[in-house]
Amino acid sequence: MNEIIIQNLLSPVVLFFALGILAAMVKSDLKFPTALSETLSIYLLMAIGIKGGIELSHYSLSTVAKPILGTLFLGTSIPIIALFILRFLKMDLRNAIGLAATYGSVSIVTYGAAISFLGESGTKYEGFMNVLVVLLESPAIFVSLLLMKLFEKKEGHSLVFSQNIGLAAGNSSVISGLIDKEVMKESLFGKSVLLLLGSLVIGWIVGEDAVPAVKPLFMDLYQSVLIVFLLNMGVIAGQRLPEVKKHGWKILLFGIFMPVLCGTLGVFVGDYVGLSLGGTALMGVLAGSASYIAAPAALRTSVPEANPSIYLGLSLGVTFPFNLIFGIPLYFTIAQMIR
Repeated sequence: MNEIIIQNLLSPVVLFFALGILAAMVKSDLKFPTALSETLSIYLLMAIGIKGGIELSHYSLSTVAKPILGTLFLGTSIPIIALFILRFLKMDLRNAIGLAATYGSVSIVTYGAAISFLGESGTKYEGFMNVLVVLLESPAIFVSLLLMKLFEKKEGHSLVFSQNIGLAAGNSSVISGLIDKEVMKESLFGKSVLLLLGSLVIGWIVGEDAVPAVKPLFMDLYQSVLIVFLLNMGVIAGQRLPEVKKHGWKILLFGIFMPVLCGTLGVFVGDYVGLSLGGTALMGVLAGSASYIAAPAALRTSVPEANPSIYLGLSLGVTFPFNLIFGIPLYFTIAQMIR
């Protein structure tokens, strides 16, 4: 395990991320233009999606059915686990819901770094794993909102807390209260889900015929673009760390304990549904990561009372670097041990 961690620590992906954190800590004037940061994000989403679609064209529906069910299980169970832990830690309902949605969803960049890690170690994985990334983006958001409504009813709170979320008092059903256009839009048609799913479908339709057109940009340059993107993420993560410290040591421990717990659960689920060593490790990465794109975008609309410095600061300032440095090798090692 130590060798795997050292190998990961000395990879260009992690070292440039560390350089970004250092730049933030010493208050360097290093920063990326917003437009460039957005462009890099779009590139990574498209690259992962289209490569996954091409690989998906090689598989039948019966092959991917069990992994899809395992992914949906993780997407619904992780928010429940997170909320239970956070309520035990006496966190208020709104911020607990924000963290539950964030940790139930997925970090596409952590997933990209894990693919890079597997590539360097020569470990193969199922191409349809990119489909599972898309599937894990949205369920946690809906489950978290459902849990919030159930908790509010139990505690006798008013069901009307935000016009944006579309909840109504009275005899309306629990599910109907969650059907809000803005929440649906952010969860299903936000940038990350739309680009991932759209690129994946395009790659699946075209199949191997797409390789000559996409290989020079989306395959050959992927690793280099990921390094540039993670330098930028390092700067952002370093800037978020002081915000997390304000909320005490318990929340910091949650940002480390939660990915280990859920990542381990993801590894066991991956093994149970019959994934390969690489696929099982990636399932652990998916379960152990925390979103800082799709979930926060939905939360700004549906739970405006939740503090972004908590759910964004923790996912980006603590869990993301932890997974990048220690989590990915840990999930890979656990996957090796149980196979």
